[in-house]
Amino acid sequence: MADKARAKRLADLIREVVAEKLHRDIKDPRLGTRVTITDTRVTGDLREATVFYTVYGDDADREEVAAGLRSAKGILRSAVGAAAGVKHTPSLTFVPDALPETARNLDSLFDQTRERDERLRQESAGASYAAGADPYREPNRDEAESEDEDEAPDGPPAAQDRRADED
Repeated sequence: MADKARAKRLADLIREVVAEKLHRDIKDPRLGTRVTITDTRVTGDLREATVFYTVYGDDADREEVAAGLRSAKGILRSAVGAAAGVKHTPSLTFVPDALPETARNLDSLFDQTRERDERLRQESAGASYAAGADPYREPNRDEAESEDEDEAPDGPPAAQDRRADED
């Protein structure tokens, strides 16, 4: 097993070499400038590399680019081997990156959340709190004294009767 730093360096090199070859040396019209290499990952034993890519266009363009990458896999692997100088050149697997679709899904979820927040903001306009603005505040002394006067005096009922007679 190679260390993670070496695998990361090899992955970065593969990404650069593949992107350079695709844009400058490979003359396949299916690839052109529609494909972008977004990430590369290499296994711990440096035997396999996964190259993630995105395509500018629709589903038909994505299929064309996938076919072009499959046909150029040998040339790209040879270029990686020449640039890397490792004992075993990793095999390349091309995987379409799900990042654009994920970003679109997140954008739609954010839009829905903004709409729901705005609807709640409009519904709550003019509403007041059930327990007041600050339910944890301590009551004023005046409020506490008025509450004490409203409550019945403590003590046994006989004592209460004598106090009432004295008044």
